[in-house]
Amino acid sequence: MGEWFVSRNAWQVMTAGTAYFAVLYFATALAALWLTRVALPRIGFGRTLDPRELPADQYRREIAQACVSILIFGAGVVFPWAILKLGWASLTPDPSAVRVAAEVAALFLWNELHFYACHRLLHTRVLRRFHADHHRSHVPTPFSTYAFHPVEALLLGSVPLVPMLLHDFSFEALLCLPVLSILLNVLGHANYELSRSAPARGLLGASRRHALHHARYHGNYGFLLPVFDRLSGTQIDGDAATHR
Repeated sequence: MGEWFVSRNAWQVMTAGTAYFAVLYFATALAALWLTRVALPRIGFGRTLDPRELPADQYRREIAQACVSILIFGAGVVFPWAILKLGWASLTPDPSAVRVAAEVAALFLWNELHFYACHRLLHTRVLRRFHADHHRSHVPTPFSTYAFHPVEALLLGSVPLVPMLLHDFSFEALLCLPVLSILLNVLGHANYELSRSAPARGLLGASRRHALHHARYHGNYGFLLPVFDRLSGTQIDGDAATHR
């Protein structure tokens, strides 16, 4: 598959990338919506975090913004492709399952750090106007995951570039990075706590932490791992109210 990717032209790469991100977005958002609005409430597992009603146009606005982000992410696939074509990076041929798993774990940790750093930047005076689009969703939904201003989409879409310049990854691991990212993104924006007790702690508390970020704006800038917020003193108490 890696050979196919490198051998395509720029337009083919961007078209395939756009289709890939579109499938990821709509499949995960719809699955999360069904799980958190139908399946899990039916069996009494978990709970809605912020019960406020959504504005009438929120889903439509989020999907429209997400479609722009999908086009940006899809077009942005040309940059990893160009790095490979120019010989600045290479793909590991025939990687073992252990190698792919190790690379996915490394990319997961980098994704957490990259997201925290970009998110903190987007809350600075210079860039926060670009992040305001995302925070129009005071109550997050699974469709909020790609509801970004184009500048934010460009920042977040840059995540694979630095690792590729430092290590020859397998194509399979790089392909998993957007999957990991959107699964974590959907978890954070589901507005639903996936635990039997409240407030959930540790990794299970990711949804609560990000719901609090949308409700409070400042704090909880991390993705799945709370470690960067703890180290930086930006963590919101999990017992805090989830509305303003």
